[in-house]
Amino acid sequence: MKKIVILGCENSHANGFLKYFKKEEFSDIEVVGVYSYDTEAAKKLSAEYGVKVMESFDEAVGQVDGVIITARHGSNHYKYAKPYIESGIPMFIDKPITENGEEAVKFMKELKVANVRFCGGSVLPFDKRIAEMKKKIESGEGEKTLGGFVRAPIDINSEYGGFYFYAQHLVEVICALFGYYPEYVSATKSDTSVTAILEYGDYHVTAHFLEKNYKYYIGRFTEKSTEVVDISDDPDDERMYGEVSGFCDMMRGGAGRQSHEDFIAPVFIMNAMVEAFESGSRVAVKKYNI
Repeated sequence: MKKIVILGCENSHANGFLKYFKKEEFSDIEVVGVYSYDTEAAKKLSAEYGVKVMESFDEAVGQVDGVIITARHGSNHYKYAKPYIESGIPMFIDKPITENGEEAVKFMKELKVANVRFCGGSVLPFDKRIAEMKKKIESGEGEKTLGGFVRAPIDINSEYGGFYFYAQHLVEVICALFGYYPEYVSATKSDTSVTAILEYGDYHVTAHFLEKNYKYYIGRFTEKSTEVVDISDDPDDERMYGEVSGFCDMMRGGAGRQSHEDFIAPVFIMNAMVEAFESGSRVAVKKYNI
């Protein structure tokens, strides 16, 4: 039996993991503790799933085989992970990985030195409709891709990091479809939306964040057609399944699904978007080799 803890359980992600770990397929994983700065959130999970409430996020160091870090505020992710890195145990790190580019690089370098396997980020790239469109983009099925479009919610004034709180969902969808390394970003911001243009060599992708409008769309524009797909629903719960099974595969000895560079690429895209809408300038997207 592999023992893990969940650090940061203020949102529904912790519930999602705990529900899955009750299934026979994942019965070799045992959650032995949950932690949150929101004590009531942790107590609620304890009452529902019978799991111990931890008094501090680092109390399980040296006692577990893996950690799930799913704090609502991304600025807590590196802080929660750091005490466990030296142990070399697998980690799930929720979105946004962090809000700060320098911290993201430092985080990944420490994981690499300690040979920590990791996964995480948004659940959306596990949607099969994204995979289907990605296949068309890569193969040129139909016609040459001339551009793309992704729409997703935003909570610009969220107490959990403002723009960054929801933004990585949309950014990871763009990365999954069109690549992790756009060259430049331009963006504008209103009270209810952020619109960004990401430049990928010979075509552009438009990102449209709408304030608390919980709909998700992906689009591909070609020489002769337009394909727009609504991915708002997840009727088979395949996204959460993909996230849980990916983490459990690592716990059983499998590798992580992304490179260190790809994993933190969304941080630099979001940073570029913020710089672009604050300055009104076209901003180059940074990339670091870990």
